[in-house]
Amino acid sequence: MNAELLRALDQLEEERGISKDVIFDAIEAALVSAYKKNYGATAQNMRIEVDRETGEMRAYQVRTIVEEVDDPTTQIALAQVREWDPTAQVGEMVEVEVTPKDFGRIAAQTAKQVIVQRVREAEREMVYKEFRDREGDIVTGIVQRIERKNVFLDLGRIEAVLPPPEQIPRESYRQGERVKAYVVEVRQGTRGPQIVVSRTHPGLLKRLFELEVPEVYEGIVEIKAIAREAGTRSKIAVASRDRNVDAVGACVGPKGSRVQAIVDELRGEKIDIVAWNPDIGQFAAAALSPAKVVRVEIDDATKTALVIVPDHQLSLAIGREGQNARLAAKLTGWRIDIKSESQIREIEAQKLFVDLPEEEPAAAGPTSEVTAPRADGAPAEAAAPAVPEPVE
Repeated sequence: MNAELLRALDQLEEERGISKDVIFDAIEAALVSAYKKNYGATAQNMRIEVDRETGEMRAYQVRTIVEEVDDPTTQIALAQVREWDPTAQVGEMVEVEVTPKDFGRIAAQTAKQVIVQRVREAEREMVYKEFRDREGDIVTGIVQRIERKNVFLDLGRIEAVLPPPEQIPRESYRQGERVKAYVVEVRQGTRGPQIVVSRTHPGLLKRLFELEVPEVYEGIVEIKAIAREAGTRSKIAVASRDRNVDAVGACVGPKGSRVQAIVDELRGEKIDIVAWNPDIGQFAAAALSPAKVVRVEIDDATKTALVIVPDHQLSLAIGREGQNARLAAKLTGWRIDIKSESQIREIEAQKLFVDLPEEEPAAAGPTSEVTAPRADGAPAEAAAPAVPEPVE
């Protein structure tokens, strides 16, 4: 048994990186519990020692040296101790070997249980460390089962959960289906590591572009911002670090192949790719794509961009239920106010009317009726004021 134990520990250390000393310490602690369980009250102040070279196991009990023994489970006679230690004195503590004859069977069973448990714990720890470093990364899993609307994905060495809030609305999942997801959180639970993944996180979109677009993966094209309403539409702002590389074109790909692969993975989610610009006016105009913009007026104090569009482009700029404008605001980080050209003309006309100066009223005084000029060209005479007739 001892030889088998040592070979098993050597193999574990080599293949799984589990230290033999750690397992030896665990076996010794477990053997103390096993000894106490099997030998009851006599197993007090116990210490189990496993020889690291031979695997031999021995049990020791700490006892107090006394002249006369009253309790053999905790005391030992001075005369007995002086047989191997002439310097022993009353009151000192000494370890006495108390290894039972049948202890080998108990020890073998206990050691096996400890090794199995330690291997399981070590595997969990290794998996936890592996996936802890993958937070914010993308993984591919196979749908294993669906319980209470939670989708469980088999990642190979571990299982991940896709909870309802992280699922794309109206997206269905079938057992055995391969699904890409974004690792949101990795935490250590009582039953091992727990991995939470997402299909709605904006990070999933970024990672998918890194997978499909070499320029993004290599850092030539940088993703500056992402605004996403999972399942319906997303906007992504990109910029190139190389003058010879068109950022938008690289992400779209030949005949739209690259972005189409991402759309297919997200099951039809529309993706607008726009050029990032440090000029917020130009960036806001681009963010409202596919709508065309006439001009943009910026208010730095309120971080508001007034965007003027042609009349026939107003509904396109706003989008269905305001989605296009909402995503553009998320992408830029600015409040965007969209007006049509006719709306702006009305606003400016009203403002002009309000700002017109009022005419001063004429000075008050007596008035007279002026007749038309006479035929001979002489100046007209003022008509005499009417005099009321006397009342008889």
